[in-house]
Amino acid sequence: MSDYKKNSITLTGAVGLGTGVMISAGIFALLGQVAALSGAWFPLMFIAGGIATAFSAYSYIKMSNEYPSAGGIGMFLVKAYGETTVTAGAALLMALSMVINQSLVARTFGTYTLQLFGTDSSSWLVPALGVGLLTTAFLINIAGNSFIQTFTSIMSLLKIVGLAIFAIAGLWAAGFSFEAAEPGGNPPDLSPASYIAAIALTILAFKGFTTITNSGSEIKEPKKNVGRAIMISIAISLSVYVLLAWAVSGSLSITEIIEAKDYALAEAARPAFGNAGVWFTVIIAILATVSGIIASVFAVSRMLAMLTDMKLIPHRHFGMPGDIQKHTLVYTIVFAMALTILFDLSRIAAIGVILYLIMDMIIHWGVLKKLKGKVEANRSIVTGALIIDAIVLMAFVWVKLQQDWLIVAVAVGITVFTFVGEKFFLKSAE
Repeated sequence: MSDYKKNSITLTGAVGLGTGVMISAGIFALLGQVAALSGAWFPLMFIAGGIATAFSAYSYIKMSNEYPSAGGIGMFLVKAYGETTVTAGAALLMALSMVINQSLVARTFGTYTLQLFGTDSSSWLVPALGVGLLTTAFLINIAGNSFIQTFTSIMSLLKIVGLAIFAIAGLWAAGFSFEAAEPGGNPPDLSPASYIAAIALTILAFKGFTTITNSGSEIKEPKKNVGRAIMISIAISLSVYVLLAWAVSGSLSITEIIEAKDYALAEAARPAFGNAGVWFTVIIAILATVSGIIASVFAVSRMLAMLTDMKLIPHRHFGMPGDIQKHTLVYTIVFAMALTILFDLSRIAAIGVILYLIMDMIIHWGVLKKLKGKVEANRSIVTGALIIDAIVLMAFVWVKLQQDWLIVAVAVGITVFTFVGEKFFLKSAE
């Protein structure tokens, strides 16, 4: 069995884990993509995403109050669906979306780091730097809970303060104007579905709150602090996202934001603050992505270890020493490295959105139908979360089918393979 240390994570540490994952990928990797789908009022999409996430978080908080566990979402699914194909498949989708998030963060790290040297974001150095960051995250995770929560909490504080300074300075340079961004030359032609699809990307920016549930049994006073940590993390991240989005909106036109999609935040610093602003932004991006990777790897390896302990997913030692959690840590890092090398930021994000929303809907359905009477939850809020997920997912898939049908096919293929593979594995294990 894996070694989980009860009461080893404080409320501050849990908030650090949540914000560490959220702010790393959310604003740096996705801001330009959100602007491409929603145009001049893209900052409002982050507010919409925050509201949608608050609905979604309600189910997780109620489940955490009833079933605090180091397995988090994996345990929630077990309680709702039993040790079945649905449980194993949905839990793996969540794990995969978290690993995909790690590769998103890793490529963001490479993209922003290269801005210091004027190197194009299409360079092979982007995935190379991302792989280097993942290797570092692996080494730090071996150090254990105490070091991880201290490290991520300090890094989270530094990046939040740094981003707040950047946002306020950017708004000041723009005269604290909260007007829509200038369209620029040849702005995108947008549809209603495109705006809803943009909300899907912002939801991905907030999904890091689920990291907190995966450490439920290790957080001090989990029935009180898990919910607090989730809501505090969402509130902090929402504040940072909106301020930064408005700062970028006041500095660049929509066309310029889309052209600098993968490094829009750094590009936004250039007009007002020159190279010094770019350096400052890149340093904050490096801090943010490093803490995000470490926090995410910490969470997903523990959830996979719990599923392995419950014999819901296959496991092989391959001659490696140590416990199961150390092995799942290796698998997590290796898969994230492969994604970092194979896909660009927009495609990684698209796969992550689809897998996460499918899993999220399964969670809400479990609370609504399977755990009725066992988990005290307001059915209207849970139903609202389910409907929001369905609408946003359909809009996102529709838009992506027109822009890049292959990545939708890849996401669907991963989902089908996951559930079919789990069905055969569980049947063979009987």
